Amino acid sequence: MLTAALKSFTQQSTRTIMTSSFTGKLASLKNPSLIKSQSFINNEWVSSKSGRTFKVHDPSTGEQIGPDVAECGTPEEVERAIKVAKEAFKTYRNTTPKARQDMLTKLYSLMLANTEDMATIITAENGKPIADALGEHAYSASFCEWFAAEAMRTYGDVIPSTIPGLRNVVIKQPVGPVAIITPWNFPSAMITRKIAPALAAGCTCVIKVPAETPFSGLALAQLVKDAGFPAGVVNIITSEDSKTVGEVLCASKDIKKVSFTGSTNVGKILARQSAGTLKKLSLELGGNAPFIVFDDADVDAAVQGAIACKFRSSGQTCVCANRILVHEKVADEFSSKLVDAVKKFKVGDGIEQGITHGPLIHSRALDKVEHHVNDAVSLGAKVLAGGKRLHGNFFEPTVLGDVPADAACLQEETFGPLAAIVKFSTEDEVIDMANDTDVGLAGYFYSRDIGRIWRVAEALEVGMRSRAYGAADVQVGANTGVISQATIPFGGVKESGYGREGSKYGMSDYEITKVICMGGLGTS
Repeated sequence: MLTAALKSFTQQSTRTIMTSSFTGKLASLKNPSLIKSQSFINNEWVSSKSGRTFKVHDPSTGEQIGPDVAECGTPEEVERAIKVAKEAFKTYRNTTPKARQDMLTKLYSLMLANTEDMATIITAENGKPIADALGEHAYSASFCEWFAAEAMRTYGDVIPSTIPGLRNVVIKQPVGPVAIITPWNFPSAMITRKIAPALAAGCTCVIKVPAETPFSGLALAQLVKDAGFPAGVVNIITSEDSKTVGEVLCASKDIKKVSFTGSTNVGKILARQSAGTLKKLSLELGGNAPFIVFDDADVDAAVQGAIACKFRSSGQTCVCANRILVHEKVADEFSSKLVDAVKKFKVGDGIEQGITHGPLIHSRALDKVEHHVNDAVSLGAKVLAGGKRLHGNFFEPTVLGDVPADAACLQEETFGPLAAIVKFSTEDEVIDMANDTDVGLAGYFYSRDIGRIWRVAEALEVGMRSRAYGAADVQVGANTGVISQATIPFGGVKESGYGREGSKYGMSDYEITKVICMGGLGTS
């Protein structure tokens, strides 16, 4: 399905796409009703009471990509969205699981029907190549499909009683109205990964979409409405004032849970702000993922895996490899082959055919990558490929060799197209290196030793582990560079946060477990 959508898209006239108003990307949509520029409250499109707006720019060109977006981030406007979600919860919580399943299935179908348009919106505001945007959209839709089925699986228990005449029944109930705060790097998938389980469980939502990429979330809101979800079940706030919106959502007694994807520092702030009401939290925060290549690895497979998980979305993913740790026996071979592959990348506007890597989201992101490169080089690292800032928001895909342990790019999450290679000698040494960080979101390694596979997988202090088994696993299509799926639990350990999203475990963070003890039943 995804391949067919990409083929269909690339057969369109690029000239028509690129010469309309703004950059033309959004003006080319087959379904123009998807372009919204106001907050979505109670199934209505709402402008700011002050009349204030903000602009959204294409990170590839710097041009404004659509209409001005309503600035609705005052405490009063946020409180209104909360009130609407609270009122809607009174009835939505009582809908049957089958009804919720049907609405999520309809939403999934609508997402598939609007695949090309939704991918175009992602590329326009985020900058990622259209192939990556189509991949994100498919991933985004998969959460609606998965949790539509999970809506019917909110099983309880009957627990044997130690007291005669008593029966213990355990049921699951929705936690209540939830606040959802999402990042710009996956402007569609990070929303559906949260709202799909929330809606399946019977919760209502107030969503703060990122100011850099609001159009994807607003398009989803239109599809939510078209899918038949009742008014007030899904509400979206558009605002550049993330600080105020976050404070109001976290402090509200009516919001029973906050789910946030973003930086560790912001996650800690939200946790402190939520402490006053002791609400449930799901925090998927920063990472510093190790990518380990052992001396018995299939080096070619490892290079492909590194490309997939380091340079996807120009390195702007929370689970991308941040430290590439390669055994000294294969370091030169791996580095040479990685450099050859990176030099074949084509950097440019993601809407154009053949582009493999797009821009970074804004100039601050480039500043960080540039600082990390310069810092590492000043400490003795070697530039093997790239290393330079290009025009606008573009940075050359970069490979550094012999990176010293104290380099900033190994201590901090770069969030850009920088592959920092470090050599190691022993298994124990590299496990210590991999775990020497305060965060733990994802980890990758390549080995054909079955004993090592189990040892290292269990020793890595991360929430998600990816293992490559060499030739035997390649035969069954394993792709260890890309591990995210709707069917597996996603989340971190240490300062990468807590809670799990996706899989059969993803519903529990939006539910409470209630025990009903029934007495007076007599004995038999």
